[in-house]
Amino acid sequence: MTVLEDRIAMAESDNTSTLDEMFERLETMPVPEGYKVEIVEGTVYMSPQRDAHWEIIMDIIEQLRTKYPRKRVKSDVRIDYPGHLNGFATDVTVMAEGATKAEDGHWSYEDVEFVAEVISKGTAANDYGPKNAAYATAEVPVYVIADPYQGRCHIYTDPKGSDYEVETRVPFGKDVDLTDTFVGLTLKTDEFPRD
Repeated sequence: MTVLEDRIAMAESDNTSTLDEMFERLETMPVPEGYKVEIVEGTVYMSPQRDAHWEIIMDIIEQLRTKYPRKRVKSDVRIDYPGHLNGFATDVTVMAEGATKAEDGHWSYEDVEFVAEVISKGTAANDYGPKNAAYATAEVPVYVIADPYQGRCHIYTDPKGSDYEVETRVPFGKDVDLTDTFVGLTLKTDEFPRD
């Protein structure tokens, strides 16, 4: 093992223990009901769950459940991603078949096959910026952003480094064809509400 690999392993280990400490503190704080909390690049974000936001999340989950067993589809579950202090509670995540939690009780980003985020006004920059980079770095094969303010979905595929090589935009009302990806199905967006 080289010195560089040792430093990377130490940094990742420090990230996890620091994230654990941060989340433990957050669990003792009075987070308002209906708010989602995540840590992006070491900063804590709380965003309210709006009706449109929740309806899109549930619509995506219901469509994914036609193919995937319930235990593979996650929502608002902490997964630590590459980068400095990235503990995300993704709106929708599909885990690989056979994925299990690590000894620390967390899911591994290496087992994530699909992520969908629904934009909130206050945290949109995270979804398009640092979270996009973290998902690409983690080699998540398919990342979908549903943006109720724009009325469209952004589909990111082919992760390379800290970016996705392919971005496709689909307006609400048209199908999101993911049949040629790991997801292997088409998401209907005709009932996605705008905000």
